[in-house]
Amino acid sequence: MSDLVLIILLAIVEGITEFLPVSSTGHLILAGSLLHYDGARFEVFNIVIQLGAIMAIVVLYWRTFWAVLQGLFRGDAASFRFVRNLLVAFLPAAVLGIVLHKKIEALLLSPITVAVALIVGGVAILGVEKVAKPRHDHGIADLSLGTVLGIGVLQCLAMIPGISRSGATIMGALALGVDRRTAAEFSFFLAIPTMFGASAVQLFSHRHELSNGGQVGLGAIALGSVIAFVVALVVVRWFVGIVTRRGFAPFAWYRIAAGGAALVWLLAAH
Repeated sequence: MSDLVLIILLAIVEGITEFLPVSSTGHLILAGSLLHYDGARFEVFNIVIQLGAIMAIVVLYWRTFWAVLQGLFRGDAASFRFVRNLLVAFLPAAVLGIVLHKKIEALLLSPITVAVALIVGGVAILGVEKVAKPRHDHGIADLSLGTVLGIGVLQCLAMIPGISRSGATIMGALALGVDRRTAAEFSFFLAIPTMFGASAVQLFSHRHELSNGGQVGLGAIALGSVIAFVVALVVVRWFVGIVTRRGFAPFAWYRIAAGGAALVWLLAAH
């Protein structure tokens, strides 16, 4: 399979899965095992194209960001709380990501870890959906420091490939009493500093391989990012509508089915 076809396929997978509670990184790892391409060459590509998907959030919610920016200049308390809540939730992952960076990369090499995590995560989503009792609808600026710090700590679970960053943050928010729509949108917004940070670390760590041709180049990364951006634009709109009406159970059952199938396939292959 040519690099161009792989770039397109992986970018489509990223755009579809980045904001769904199904683990984009896990799906890219399983795709690597299924398609038998050189995963080491696409390591940076798989991380950095997430920026394309993240930009879809910036475009879809530009009015929210613009209103917050204007509010900051006016000294609006709600705008400051909005930014504060995102930064507080981002800190746990930022600290652990720096400390555990090498160990996380080692985990990324295990498709079996991904398959098991997909199943466990699916069961956890069903459990949270059953017992969570969200309070009244409220905005991100209204969340307490304790709530956003708890969501940030739970986001760290996504360092295990297959757990899903969006899944961990959304389910964590639901368990802490946040309504579904706010939980989903907080996860979207939290992805911006989290994934920019992760991409910056990857680009810096692998800068020599990129310049020497050891990794997929910047042109391929740019193409993959554009594709992921366009696909994510469509998926996010659909996702918010689905979870508002039907909740997260369909994604839980998908995780369990996909993880089970992947586990059977991987064990049979070995």
